[in-house]
Amino acid sequence: MQSLLRSLTQTLASCYSPKEASSIAKIVLFEGMGFSTVRVYSGKDNDLSDMEYKKLQKIISRLLDFEPLQYVLGSTVFCNLSLKVAPGVLIPRPETEELVNLIIRDNAGRESRMLDMGTGSGCIAIALKKALPKVLVEAWDISTKALLQAQENASLLGTDISFRQIDLLQMQPTDDFIEKYDVLVSNPPYVLFSEQKEMDSQVLNWEPSEALFVPDEDALRFYLCIAKLGRKMLRKRGLLYFEINQRFGAEIIELLERLGYTHTQLIKDQFLNDRIIKAER
Repeated sequence: MQSLLRSLTQTLASCYSPKEASSIAKIVLFEGMGFSTVRVYSGKDNDLSDMEYKKLQKIISRLLDFEPLQYVLGSTVFCNLSLKVAPGVLIPRPETEELVNLIIRDNAGRESRMLDMGTGSGCIAIALKKALPKVLVEAWDISTKALLQAQENASLLGTDISFRQIDLLQMQPTDDFIEKYDVLVSNPPYVLFSEQKEMDSQVLNWEPSEALFVPDEDALRFYLCIAKLGRKMLRKRGLLYFEINQRFGAEIIELLERLGYTHTQLIKDQFLNDRIIKAER
């Protein structure tokens, strides 16, 4: 009889590359099923209890339907933090960790107020609060499902963050928001609808399209909206941070400078793609 690992790898290989299948199989058995190393490498298929067998079959079924592994496991790791994620909430990406790390480096030791605009799972806001405990952190999102997930993650990780349900595109800041923040950060929807053909079905079929895509003819809608809000909501010399579509770095820099922002920077990610923009009010 085959080991559990070999058997699961072979099953997944019908839908994934051999390398992916092997990696996913290990994660499923170690993290999803909670098996020990000895059991994974020496256990047999028929060693599973009825409950374990049913649980594993359910996981396999979801994976063979190309549901993202993070949704299947119900969690992902971001900035060394375990966050819960579920369908309807965007899965955090490694590039966004680079954005968070930049903000942490820039603001270490400062007592300030930060706002994460479009928080999703809460990954940016929570990671910032964990690394910068003196900072006051707020987070907004239009999605009820995302906010519930973000609030759960914040609670589980012991972070005090103020969440609000707000539609950025309709936001009209009242006097309470004028020059309130030292830092605004956003990883808004930025993938063009025309880019869908280049994307994996796991993303297209499972992750929330409203958190990913913008119309080709209005690609910078969120950047323009947030930059305008920033002119009112940021304190003098406050900082604005964006994660961006690599195609639009120059255009977003031009937009920001036209609105009066200074010290604009276009920063590449680990894959040498234009990915982060930093600017000062």
